[in-house]
Amino acid sequence: MSFSEPKEPKKFDPNKKYFATIETSKGNIKVELFPKEAPYGVTNFIQLAEGGFYDGLTFHRVVPDFVIQGGDPDGNGTGGPGYTVRAEIGLPHQQGALAWARTGDQVNPERRSSGSQFYITLKQTDFLDGQYSVFGQTVEGFETVQKIAVGDKIKKITIETK
Repeated sequence: MSFSEPKEPKKFDPNKKYFATIETSKGNIKVELFPKEAPYGVTNFIQLAEGGFYDGLTFHRVVPDFVIQGGDPDGNGTGGPGYTVRAEIGLPHQQGALAWARTGDQVNPERRSSGSQFYITLKQTDFLDGQYSVFGQTVEGFETVQKIAVGDKIKKITIETK
């Protein structure tokens, strides 16, 4: 299946909440998505999740007391779906924040987000604020986030609206 950068964000119902459940080999992680603050990032994540892009990919990077990172089809931090997503920087990196990885400012001065690689913070990381696009927050399963090791699999990501 082919994926492309969202040209317009999805039409989100302002009266509903959007959630993603990341099913992993270590358990489930439930995150609330923030379409009001990051409409393009959330649209992209939903598009990839519903299209099965993440199914079977691994967490390729784990830095203790910092982040877990996944969503790279190459499994080494260099891959993606072939596009990047506009920056939507503004939300803080609280413990359990879901955000887009990206390449450095030298090659990416617009701070565009990776098309598919995301990370979840293991603790509050204020020094990342103002630099990366946070688009969700862990609401259940943080103990699973803490158990993730390099190579653990993302079985599937499902989207739910309440």
